Amino acid sequence: MKHVIPLPEDETVPRTTARQLDDPKGHPQAGNNPQHQESKRVATATPKRILVVDDDTSVRQMLGRILTDEGYRVTEAANGAQALEIAAKERFDLMLLDLNMPVKNGWDTFERLTTQNPSLPVILITARPNQVFTALGAGVGALMEKPLDFPKLLQTISVLLAESPEVHLARMAGRRAEFYYQPAEQEGDSHENRRSHHQ
Repeated sequence: MKHVIPLPEDETVPRTTARQLDDPKGHPQAGNNPQHQESKRVATATPKRILVVDDDTSVRQMLGRILTDEGYRVTEAANGAQALEIAAKERFDLMLLDLNMPVKNGWDTFERLTTQNPSLPVILITARPNQVFTALGAGVGALMEKPLDFPKLLQTISVLLAESPEVHLARMAGRRAEFYYQPAEQEGDSHENRRSHHQ
């Protein structure tokens, strides 16, 4: 069984572990990260292709603008069926996938697309609660709960794109790999953006 638990400052936990992405051992916020700025310049020179799948037009358009400004090439799909049709004709480097969609939901779409391309990194973006353990078991690269923290989303995209295909395949096979989780922010609360290992 896989677990998500806070990683103590000076302790290594052999099971699934989690800690802040922006702590001293993790990654700075995207906007202040020199590596993020470098990745943006690289993306501008050799654009990575991102498929954004969400039935909410305003979310798709906002993500499209933000990612385009970062130098990525963005293709949008309004539902899972449309995403499958597009992915059958084009190659993508990463997918942002909503779970609650008409026609074909996010989990069905994830299963179909990753069966065809198991090395494709996927970030789930959803307002649906209690998906973290399902995402861990499925081999998802990251789970970002809505409302989205865009700097951390950009940071996570950069990290996943920098991973090798072997890491993506290991994650899909249930072997040890990092999993990124950003809980939804509740009023008055401060949640951690966690990086997890599972094996």
